[in-house]
Amino acid sequence: MKANSIGKNIRKFRLEKKLRQEDLAEMTGLSTNYIGMVERGEKIPALETFIGIVNALGVSVDMILCDVVNSGYEVRSSLLTEKMEKLSAEDRAKIYDVIDAMLKHVKQVKP
Repeated sequence: MKANSIGKNIRKFRLEKKLRQEDLAEMTGLSTNYIGMVERGEKIPALETFIGIVNALGVSVDMILCDVVNSGYEVRSSLLTEKMEKLSAEDRAKIYDVIDAMLKHVKQVKP
């Protein structure tokens, strides 16, 4: 399992919520040291602990596991779609141009 990915995602969503490690620790009944170890990928939380962290962050499990589970690309795609919808049409066009250019260089994609 990719413990680093899980920890990085927990950290990402914690920071998005403007929470300190101390805040998340207090919300979950865990120690600040333990939260830090999870975020660094040194520890993988038990299921009950993981659910507590996810609930405290107010995110879904698939958002945390998107880099670990096979369906993660669908989750990542929907998160990117949400972000893209907030951009201007001009900025979206620029991003699509970059993606198209990158896809041309991937061997599996045929024009």
